Amino acid sequence: MALPVIFRPEALDDLAAAYEWYEEKQPDLGHDFMAAVEDKLSHLSTNPKQYQQLRGAIRRAITLHFPYGIFFVESKERVTVIAVLHHARNPKHWRARAR
Repeated sequence: MALPVIFRPEALDDLAAAYEWYEEKQPDLGHDFMAAVEDKLSHLSTNPKQYQQLRGAIRRAITLHFPYGIFFVESKERVTVIAVLHHARNPKHWRARAR
């Protein structure tokens, strides 16, 4: 059974910024990025435990073809995305949101 995926506002901001950056680089690349994120969200909503556990309950799913991690927490009712960050970003960004 697939769990609903909920985004924290900061994670939505991350997603929007990445989309805009890719669209500026090449038309429709932002669309491709979003498709990769949606594909990964579909997978993690059905089996969140298959993804790497980083710290405490925080897990990370890595998007295909784009260097981004989707950082999330699973509960019985839902998957909550706390960050969508480029691999080069400082890990302090998602760690601060985990508190």
